Amino acid sequence: MYAIVDIETTGGQPHQDKITEIAIFIHDGEKIVDKYHTLVNPERPIPYFITQLTGIKDDMVLEAPKFYEVAKEIVEFTEGKVFVAHNVRFDYSFLKKEFGDLGFSFQRKTLCTVRLSRSLIPGLPSYSLGKLCQSIDIPLSQRHRAIGDAEATALLFDKLLKINRPVVDGNMNMAAENTTQVLKKEIKTSLLPPAISKEQVDALPMVPGVYYFHNEAGEVIYVGKSINIKKRIIQHFNIDYKSRKSLDFKNSIADITYELMGNELVALLFESSEIKRMKPQYNRQQRRSVFNTGIFVYEDSNGYKRLSYGTINKADNESLTPIIALSNHFKAKGFLFHKVAKYNLCQKLCDLYKTNGACFDYQVHQCNGACIGKEAPEEYNKRVDEAIDSFTYEHNSFVLIGKGREPGEKSVVVVEHGTYLGFGFVDETFTAHNLNDFKGAIQRYNDNKDIQQIIRNHMRSKHKDKVIIFE
Repeated sequence: MYAIVDIETTGGQPHQDKITEIAIFIHDGEKIVDKYHTLVNPERPIPYFITQLTGIKDDMVLEAPKFYEVAKEIVEFTEGKVFVAHNVRFDYSFLKKEFGDLGFSFQRKTLCTVRLSRSLIPGLPSYSLGKLCQSIDIPLSQRHRAIGDAEATALLFDKLLKINRPVVDGNMNMAAENTTQVLKKEIKTSLLPPAISKEQVDALPMVPGVYYFHNEAGEVIYVGKSINIKKRIIQHFNIDYKSRKSLDFKNSIADITYELMGNELVALLFESSEIKRMKPQYNRQQRRSVFNTGIFVYEDSNGYKRLSYGTINKADNESLTPIIALSNHFKAKGFLFHKVAKYNLCQKLCDLYKTNGACFDYQVHQCNGACIGKEAPEEYNKRVDEAIDSFTYEHNSFVLIGKGREPGEKSVVVVEHGTYLGFGFVDETFTAHNLNDFKGAIQRYNDNKDIQQIIRNHMRSKHKDKVIIFE
């Protein structure tokens, strides 16, 4: 038994929008046998652009039942049935959220008619409900109303079942078995993007690397990295998407490619480089910068070197260049508190204690009094310089040698005079006598603050790479 569902909502985000209409058609595998339909009072105004799309106005739902008043009927209509919808994750996510708000866990097996259509009617120019119905002559009235779209989806589902029913030598049992196999497969893979097959996912490697999501035109729309490519991509597909935009992202994935990297550091470096080079549509945050908060240093009018933190390029003094970049203000404050404690610095002079007088640490005898001029700038600045030195690499020029992409291979990452030069892969028998030998074994990549922070974090971690130092 199948419950074919369509909903209309006040917007595209399940965590903040509400259902305004729901329609359910029950299909027994042979024909439509029952239906349910109601408007739902969302208990909030319906945005103008939603009314323009659906025709549902505030006064239409004013006297309609609230969701909790129809929840029992929805449970009864869908219980024991496969939940079917066109782009099933959208409708299913909204219902799960509505029921979750009532303290009820709504769990159903799901089936996506977009995926099923792609499987049984390949090669169509579009699989949106409107264009799909037009392509295969399914009547679609009341477009963008739950009752109209649900009925069209039910007719589509019925037609899809019949498309996949070839009679082999008059053996109807064989035909029915074939239909069952297709449906079982699609139910199991309903979480995948419509154009991605289970076979594609099964073939993904479980090793470190960088992966690419492509749209139907072959364009890269997202770049990611993982120490286990297959596991990470499955996680992408298994999450409940919280907005129409994120659902559109998932549905636009038409192909997956990847590059093996051998280890996490090289994967991180290559991912960062690829995002900045390709500027994929769905990597907006990373293509700007993952590390957008800087630690700055300047000397005040009294001769004290002061540390502060702020958004890079939006600091009070935009001529300042950060001496280190971090991902957000919270991490920057934590970083500075750690340096204050380790190098006996002044909280006030590190932008951590706002006061016109002495800092808190001076009051508890943990600051030498630079905040009130008691400690000379020359003495205080020596410790600031020590702290700043600890921000940078311990060594100016070095090579990191890590695990390669296959047995007998090693990765090589080169930093010269504090500047990242790039990475490459060499045979484990490779012999280098100087830094130039390593430089000849790598592909060059651009250095930037994100790359610098990736390498710093790696150097601070308990990594197993071999470090070769060149003074």
